[in-house]
Amino acid sequence: MSHRILALALLASTGLWAADWSEVPELPHQVVADWAQLPDGWNFGETAGVAVDRNDHVWVYNRGAHPVIEFDKNGRFIQSFKEAGHVAAHGIEAAPDGDVWLVDVAGHSVVEFSPTGRVKLTIAEAGRGAGDNDSKYAFNRPTAVAFRPDGGFYVSDGYVNTRVVQYTQDAVYVRHWGGKGTGDGQFNLVHDVAIDERGRVYVADRGNSRIQVFDADGNFLEKWTDIGTPWGVEYVAAEKAIYMTDGVNNHVLKLDLHGKVLGRLGGFGKAQGLFDFPHHIAVDSEGSIYVAEIKTWRIQKFVRP
Repeated sequence: MSHRILALALLASTGLWAADWSEVPELPHQVVADWAQLPDGWNFGETAGVAVDRNDHVWVYNRGAHPVIEFDKNGRFIQSFKEAGHVAAHGIEAAPDGDVWLVDVAGHSVVEFSPTGRVKLTIAEAGRGAGDNDSKYAFNRPTAVAFRPDGGFYVSDGYVNTRVVQYTQDAVYVRHWGGKGTGDGQFNLVHDVAIDERGRVYVADRGNSRIQVFDADGNFLEKWTDIGTPWGVEYVAAEKAIYMTDGVNNHVLKLDLHGKVLGRLGGFGKAQGLFDFPHHIAVDSEGSIYVAEIKTWRIQKFVRP
């Protein structure tokens, strides 16, 4: 085998060379210039997470001086949680009841906050130390949380542990699945998780460059390869689709529920409308897309024309 053919085979096996992205239809969404209206003197830090709540308010979790910030859909600043205590922002999700859940990757913790910033529940080891891959209530660099139709939830855990953990609505441990590897049901950096209304669980297996799909009890159903490198995943019920950020190819993909690529948004760049490390994604009730970027320290909003 020639060196060139071998190199292409290796790229294909890692998912880094999986498609000619120029052949994928462009999504129609247009960027909203300078969307986030921060107070004077404020800036985001590395912007890790974004979520949309039931009122279409947008919550941003970042690694700056004001880690948790709420905006309305037009980008107007509403509030920031005054207390910090965050080690390193990662995932954020707005629960159906309006509470905001934060995943602190370096603090090995998942914390539920009221919309006014009061801590209601914490899942973490004492002192926020790391747990192993079989811990029930401790994590090692967790990444995200997603809510089941019955009010329970899953935590993707994460950079060191390689599993998905399931809890009841009352945060009682149910089960976990996964382990380090490349086989079906194994992971290599579990970076995000999403759930559809049927209870199917979509896991961004970032290090293996694939999305794996499971039933509600963690039984493997299928895997999607040749989609690039999934970092963030968001299920949109109105469109029966998954939106995915790819931090390697620096774009957003829209996928159907069989893993077929339907459209693409963005590309590499620092200018507005382009991406550099798009880390997390959220979609509001109007179909607008919000993307959190690590390297550019910003949130971008894209709307349908």
